[in-house]
Amino acid sequence: MARAIRFDEYGDVEVLRVEDVPKPAPGRGQVLVEVRAAGINPGEAAIRRGFLHERFPATFPSGQGSDFAGVVTELGAGVEEIAVGDEVIGFVNTRSSHAEFVVAEAENLTPRPDGVPWEVAGSLFVAGTTAYAAVRAVSPRDGETVVVSGAAGGVGSLAVQLAKLAGATVIGLAGEANHAWLRELDVIPVAYGDGVLERIREAAPDGVHAFVDTFGSGYVELALHLGIHPGRIDTVIDRAAAAKYNVKTEGNAAAASAEVLRELSLLVDKGLLEVPVARVYALDEVRDAYRELEKRHTRGKIVLRP
Repeated sequence: MARAIRFDEYGDVEVLRVEDVPKPAPGRGQVLVEVRAAGINPGEAAIRRGFLHERFPATFPSGQGSDFAGVVTELGAGVEEIAVGDEVIGFVNTRSSHAEFVVAEAENLTPRPDGVPWEVAGSLFVAGTTAYAAVRAVSPRDGETVVVSGAAGGVGSLAVQLAKLAGATVIGLAGEANHAWLRELDVIPVAYGDGVLERIREAAPDGVHAFVDTFGSGYVELALHLGIHPGRIDTVIDRAAAAKYNVKTEGNAAAASAEVLRELSLLVDKGLLEVPVARVYALDEVRDAYRELEKRHTRGKIVLRP
């Protein structure tokens, strides 16, 4: 048997529980991984609360979790490029990584570099590939200015860095508590809230060329007020505004591959990309972990350690 997160109905964090379940077994092309760390994400909270039922319906009892990093303990038939004992970073599309063991497709795994801590490795996939796709969608170039909303969140904290690596000047919208950290990344911090449009214009007197929205709540409209072309605005959360104004919605699905995950992990290993970890919780503390996540004020990622 192995422990895993389960829920039997849509609802708040109280529906989550840790349950003993049969230890999973890998099929052809799959491996069994003992999970060392698994990130949690806003999309999982939305699914659990039933907000995404039309797009991503849950089948009860449901597990949850996509991100993970761990050690390979068993190989399915046909797996040759991975060995038992390998340390890997990966993802699943089966809502099952918040557990002691997870079965993953071998093609969705990449080696964990020595310089990538378990907590970072286990929380890299969703936030990392979302930020990667969103920044790629707005095509930042040398000499341009890019604004990122939610700049200290799980996705935003990576998006600002990826935009910097592309050569852009980056303005990060965040609360005052995160401004010093953004400055350390050579990102220009701007406080959100009333007057944000004027503050952005003051910080970018020559104009803004692109906008990555990781938060929602009117930022697509704000980007348009800044005079940014819709083709260079990407929101990973506000689909209603995207449909209304014909802006991009490229996120995790547009970059969900082991190749992108490997690229991101190597950037972390080389010290070119920092993945801030807000806090690590034990599996038994999953409700507390999601309570903190759903406040939407953490810097970086929240991680479970089975």
